[in-house]
Amino acid sequence: MNHIFVAELVGTAILILLGDGVVAGVLLAKSKAENSGWIVITTGWAFAVAVAVYAVGQFPAGAHLNPAVTLGVVMAGDSGINASEFVQYIGGQLVGAMIGATLVYIHYLPHWKETADPGLKLAVFSTGPAIRNTATNVISEIIGTFVLVFGVLAVGHHFSGGSKATPDLQTAFSNGITPLIVGILVWGIGLSLGGPTGYAINPARDLGPRIMHAVLPIPGKGSSDWSYAWIPVIGPIIGGIVGGLVYQGLYK
Repeated sequence: MNHIFVAELVGTAILILLGDGVVAGVLLAKSKAENSGWIVITTGWAFAVAVAVYAVGQFPAGAHLNPAVTLGVVMAGDSGINASEFVQYIGGQLVGAMIGATLVYIHYLPHWKETADPGLKLAVFSTGPAIRNTATNVISEIIGTFVLVFGVLAVGHHFSGGSKATPDLQTAFSNGITPLIVGILVWGIGLSLGGPTGYAINPARDLGPRIMHAVLPIPGKGSSDWSYAWIPVIGPIIGGIVGGLVYQGLYK
């Protein structure tokens, strides 16, 4: 099996298991973490990112775990990622996100029936806007993802020696402190920029679990909100591309 696909699948599955898992703990009825709030969610997601990067960052794929990061790396130049590898990155990320979401469903199995609000059940799997406004929702996802991708590339540049336009993320992420810093970056994005849309900042993170929400036999689950689903895909794609291009302009 290809190391890129497998590493991205495993890492993204861990990311979603822990990330969607903390949301489930906070939102689902009769969980011991119920109603513990936004600080818990953003902290759980930050730890999820750090642990996922620690888990697979030493492998040649470099622990992108996010199509927006992969696009940003390509846009930054000199990545060495060919078309076949790009497909493996994206495929591994999407499949891993679907697996992670399924594990969350299984882990909280008795709590779906106990939770009356279908909106809370959907929120475990995917993001949604606090105020539904297409233009501002897209802009929010672009800005958040730009900060993520530019930040990841800049951190990678620092810890990999910074001699190329595109940092060696494998070298950077195998550094003991780098995954923790990336987790702190995601924590900061969630605390500062996450309020308007729930900061998807990752197309696979939103789309894969949303697909599983539609497929899984969740009691009283309601709509998967497909009319909104394109925003946490397109916004992060644009933000990732811009983040990579701006990084290239500053560091190349």
